[in-house]
Amino acid sequence: MREAARPSLAGLTTLRIGGNAIAELLLEDTDDFEKLPERLRAIGGAPVVLGAGSNILAQDGELPIVLVRPCFLQQLEILREINGKVFVRAGAAVSMSRLLRFCMKNGLSGLEGLVGIPGSVGGSVAMNAGSFGTEICANIERIKILSNNSVKEILAENILYGYRSLRVSKENLDFIVLEATFSLTNASIDGIRKHMCHNFFEKKSKQPVTAWSAGCVFKNPLPEMPAGKLLDLAGFRGKKMGGMAFSPLHANFLINEGNGCATAALDLMHEAREAVRRRFGFVLETEVRVVPCLSQ
Repeated sequence: MREAARPSLAGLTTLRIGGNAIAELLLEDTDDFEKLPERLRAIGGAPVVLGAGSNILAQDGELPIVLVRPCFLQQLEILREINGKVFVRAGAAVSMSRLLRFCMKNGLSGLEGLVGIPGSVGGSVAMNAGSFGTEICANIERIKILSNNSVKEILAENILYGYRSLRVSKENLDFIVLEATFSLTNASIDGIRKHMCHNFFEKKSKQPVTAWSAGCVFKNPLPEMPAGKLLDLAGFRGKKMGGMAFSPLHANFLINEGNGCATAALDLMHEAREAVRRRFGFVLETEVRVVPCLSQ
């Protein structure tokens, strides 16, 4: 286990804002999981598991958190093929772009709709990331998690997932995703490539995929009433405040124009949420993860 003091969240998240955590713990092998609880108690502060930092809005200032980064979970392999299904195991630290390239190279279909989603497998599974009608958890055969200081395997039939959510028990226990095994099907490499390219350019035309962003800010209150449409109708497409802005391409993407801060981001989000509530009666639920959470 390697440890660093006062890491900057601005340098570790795709939104490029945020203050300093107490410490950063980089887990380098499975033995580090056993050492983790004792080290966390010694340091103090709330643990926050951080992968690629693509769905994080870190607050400003000195933050009472400890970053936990299981960076060694990089395995990516085909396990077996049974009855037309190909099972692929991916470690939590594998980037989504690497996973999708691997699937395309090997002619494995099922995840093409997730092209353009930043971040890692662990984070994507933990929030059940989705795009173009594809939810990542719908393709899972099993996951391996760390919960209550023990490693467990959870089969698909015991995974409770919904819109941008994942639970592994009715008690909603805290856990860290260590790896996921996906159930995919064989298809032509050229067909998969064309499908992914179409999805990517479709997304690029409507979303700020190259901007400093944390992805969608709010969850869709209803499938037929997406948050982006509500924010657009409320006049927030392109709305700016203190270096932060709702993207002119998609009103539900908050972007950092280069000198933004968390205070401005949260103020702009609050203003947008209140405008939507007053005009349409919907209370928008945050999809981006605010760290530390606002209740702390």
